[in-house]
Amino acid sequence: MLKKIYIAAVLAAISLPVTADNLVILHTNDTHSAIDPQKDGTGGILRRKVVVDSVRRANENVLVVDAGDAVQGTLYYTLFNGEVERKLMNAIGYDIMILGNHEFDSGMEVLHDYVSKSNARWMSTNYDMRETALDSLFVPYIIKEYGGRKIAFIGINLNPDGMISAANSVGVKYIDGIKAANATAWHLKHNERADMVIAVTHIGYASGDKPVDLDLVAASEDIDIVIGGHSHTKVEPGAEKSPAWMVANALGDSVLVAQTGSLGRYVGEIDIDLDNMKPGYRLIPVNSRLDAAIDPEFAAILEPYRHDVDSILGIKIGKAAQPLTKADFSLVNLVSDMIGYIGGKLNGAPVDMAVMNKGGIRCDLPAGDITRGIIMQMMPFDNRVVVLDITGRDLAEGFDVMAGRFGDGISGAYAEYDPETLQCTRILVGGNEIDPEKIYRIATIDYLATGGDYMKSFKNGVEKARSKNILYDDIMDYLAKGPLKGKKIKADTKLRMVQKQ
Repeated sequence: MLKKIYIAAVLAAISLPVTADNLVILHTNDTHSAIDPQKDGTGGILRRKVVVDSVRRANENVLVVDAGDAVQGTLYYTLFNGEVERKLMNAIGYDIMILGNHEFDSGMEVLHDYVSKSNARWMSTNYDMRETALDSLFVPYIIKEYGGRKIAFIGINLNPDGMISAANSVGVKYIDGIKAANATAWHLKHNERADMVIAVTHIGYASGDKPVDLDLVAASEDIDIVIGGHSHTKVEPGAEKSPAWMVANALGDSVLVAQTGSLGRYVGEIDIDLDNMKPGYRLIPVNSRLDAAIDPEFAAILEPYRHDVDSILGIKIGKAAQPLTKADFSLVNLVSDMIGYIGGKLNGAPVDMAVMNKGGIRCDLPAGDITRGIIMQMMPFDNRVVVLDITGRDLAEGFDVMAGRFGDGISGAYAEYDPETLQCTRILVGGNEIDPEKIYRIATIDYLATGGDYMKSFKNGVEKARSKNILYDDIMDYLAKGPLKGKKIKADTKLRMVQKQ
């Protein structure tokens, strides 16, 4: 009896009583295959369904929307290519979804399978997919009607160039996000007579390659709400230091810009009064208070997959003397050194230096046992180590890109950069000043070698060697058989790219 009372209290706290004169939009973004709760106890897709079900019970009009990057980042995706995420999101009942950049990680064939078996409606307003098998699966906009009001949705995606591997997005053509959004929103407002236009985006709130959500709003007259993703920004009304949730458009009118952070720690709730078309907004925390109300049939869908994940997480291959993190660069330094070592083995002699992007490292290493599963979650992408010959000029341009991210992973080199211009003022390779005319032999990953993460100058390099193994296999082999075999890994936190004082 007490359990039932507790569950009822939890569900009541989630669901604000409203009438059929409202539309409630629940939204997520950048959940990144975070099926299970995080180490801090937040998130978890079983709990997310509790939130959605509770809101649906309390409201007649509910839409569930995802703003991209629902996949990639844990073993659930590495092992099953989106099958787990798709089945669970189908069971939750997502209505509208758009692509993030990571939906492309396993290539177009896997993406087609993922989208074609999804129950949600998929849209993209600014990707031309006519030369791909995806074209028939996407629409440029969606119109829904509630209480005599037309609510229209558009989907705005980021520019694949520099973010998505060209080999994984063959045939997808990018259309300028602002132009596509404004033209389509105008059509929806003036021709389709929509009462509200909502842009679901995966371009980032304020940072990243242009345009971002704030640019989109500033240039718009017809978009009323933005539901965003990509930048992992937590937009929470009333919270200290939260980014603005109401932003002025080109006419000076206020536009709601919403985003939930990442990893499923929150579900966003936009409550639209259909009488005056004004939105309210809040974030619903996803945490252990929801555990008592988890749907056992929903949990049963996950159980067979969890068994495989847990078995790989238990295979030990090394040991860390202390935690290694991206934040203090100890993990970034370690991975860069390992890539340099692997590159040297491929080359038959030590390379001049190695480069690794922080973004390619998806989680930290805990102290104690290192397992195969941890490494696969840390380096989940299908990247391979490559050896390149590259000019000092192109290498220096890559250093400037890394400085723009306040430092990235390097081994065998040192750089100083101006914190205001984010340009390098000094670069040393092997202890010597970089020579623009010299050819350097470097180790990196194929994603960067083909211009990924905006390392466009690396496309000018000439590939000299390539590993046959996926990166995480090479890393596991290094830990089990390489220089660190039988040793506890210690943290090296000395910065190799530093701000000039």
